[in-house]
Amino acid sequence: MAKLDIITLPDPKLRLASAPVERIDDELLRFMDDMLETMYEAPGIGLAAIQVGVPRRVVTIDVSGRDEGSKPEPLFLINPEILTSSDDRSSYEEGCLSIPDYYAEVERPASVKLRYLDRDGKLNEIDASGILATCIQHEVDHLDGKLFIDYLSRLKRDIVVKKFVKAAKTGIKPEFKSHASEEM
Repeated sequence: MAKLDIITLPDPKLRLASAPVERIDDELLRFMDDMLETMYEAPGIGLAAIQVGVPRRVVTIDVSGRDEGSKPEPLFLINPEILTSSDDRSSYEEGCLSIPDYYAEVERPASVKLRYLDRDGKLNEIDASGILATCIQHEVDHLDGKLFIDYLSRLKRDIVVKKFVKAAKTGIKPEFKSHASEEM
């Protein structure tokens, strides 16, 4: 397995819509393993293929690490599609491996029903709630070219983007006051 480079804001690739996966083959399986390793090393709890510069509808997720001593329970989502979202809402402080060290409270549906293909090409549906539902929505947004900062006010979003644009030009890492422990 190989660690992949995670692209960061303001890279325009993050705004690309990802193409569906047509075929599950050994190359895709290796790529998903590399994505998982990259996500764990970052460390994060979710990673979309576009975050490593590949515009394909592939996501890795593992929220099990939130509990100390728990064993990994990775999910590999190929062509994920959110079928339904609850009317109930929940808020989590989200972060993103492509927007490092920035965190903000985001409100999303509290639960979702997801359809996806697994590593074996088998069609699955799951009902997710809590942090898993949030992570799924965050990663599926990536596949559609949407970032969690798009849920913030225009002013807050513009400030974040400007700091990352400046950092890209100067090489000086942007600083933010908010801190959290996980990034998606």
